[in-house]
Amino acid sequence: MKLGRLNHVGVATPDIEAAIAFWRDTMGATAITEPFDMPAQGVRVCFVDTPSGGTQIELIAPLDESSPLTGFLERNPLGGQHHVAFEVPSIETARAEFEAAGKRILGPTRIGAHGTPVFFVHPKDMNGMLTEIMETPDHPPSRSP
Repeated sequence: MKLGRLNHVGVATPDIEAAIAFWRDTMGATAITEPFDMPAQGVRVCFVDTPSGGTQIELIAPLDESSPLTGFLERNPLGGQHHVAFEVPSIETARAEFEAAGKRILGPTRIGAHGTPVFFVHPKDMNGMLTEIMETPDHPPSRSP
């Protein structure tokens, strides 16, 4: 397995509109995508572009109490860093390599917020970090007006 580009850092938030205001007003972000729902994953998502134009901050909020984020936010009521996401050229190859290395994959490979296949690796197998492995998008990150 070769380390790919850091695509984004996922930040859980109990209130996506308040988080957007923070990133815009406090951190000076000027490019923030419109939030969108991902019902299959139980989350509402938007992306904050960093000035370099590469790595993004992914803001994620639960859609309801059944969201996988609910437990995280119960332990971290203000929200915070949820995961890091690295790109790989082939999701199938990466999954096979992680499994061969004995890493615990959390659930099936599914389509992530960038529209590419993703899977998550258990934090206990990744030095304490929930890690998203995502296939490299064939298009640049979305940009806000």
